[in-house]
Amino acid sequence: MTDRPTWQRNTTAHIRAPGFSTPLDAPTIPPFPFKFRDCRIVTLVYRSTMDAMRRLLPEPLEPTGSEVMIHFYEMNDTDWLGPYTEVNVMFGATLPGGPAGSYSPYLFLSSDVGVAHGREVHGQPKKLADPRVDFRGDLIVATLERNGIEIVTGTMAYKQTPADIADLSAIFPFATNFNLKAVDHIDGRPAIRQLTSRSLADVAVSECWRGPSTVELRPNAQAPVHRLPVVEMLDGYFWSAGFTLVPGTILHDYLAES
Repeated sequence: MTDRPTWQRNTTAHIRAPGFSTPLDAPTIPPFPFKFRDCRIVTLVYRSTMDAMRRLLPEPLEPTGSEVMIHFYEMNDTDWLGPYTEVNVMFGATLPGGPAGSYSPYLFLSSDVGVAHGREVHGQPKKLADPRVDFRGDLIVATLERNGIEIVTGTMAYKQTPADIADLSAIFPFATNFNLKAVDHIDGRPAIRQLTSRSLADVAVSECWRGPSTVELRPNAQAPVHRLPVVEMLDGYFWSAGFTLVPGTILHDYLAES
């Protein structure tokens, strides 16, 4: 006997199963794991201020340094989602007595599926926007537009110095990403208040370059990346990779505290 067609999977057992997503007959959110292939990433690194980071960090997380990374991802071949672009703004953070990683106060991407998955599963603060990466002669130009405003303009010299992805990881462990997940019940009562953590699996980096870079930020009240001001530019990185997104962990449960 064959399994019921997807559009008929409306039983209580199916609804209670891991990886369930609505609509019933055309789920939006992919179940774990799913793969990202042929990704090209521009990572712009700069120093900001620890005070700015503390204003954005949820307790009890603490910043570990003044460096900020803005990752521009060209996701060229992703299970379920297809091709899309994404920007992840992050800085180093740690849970006292726990692991170190990175915290993302802002994420922007061009995929509605990616926005839904990030917010509903990880608790990532994802919003729709228009990130782009262009190759203009000897310059890589990365832009993030939302509400018709180009809120991030980044540049990096094109493939000048071979590098190792370990150089980037040494700044802070960016592959481990912390997020604040906040979901209410329909009656307004808090349902989920958690710090979540996810790490990437099967990471295969095919090339990595570093070179001089710039970042310009423009204010936008609905995308306030400017709250992490640029104090000093560091090198940028251009790298290509594939990886798998797997289930994460709950680092801290605010509701369990009481």
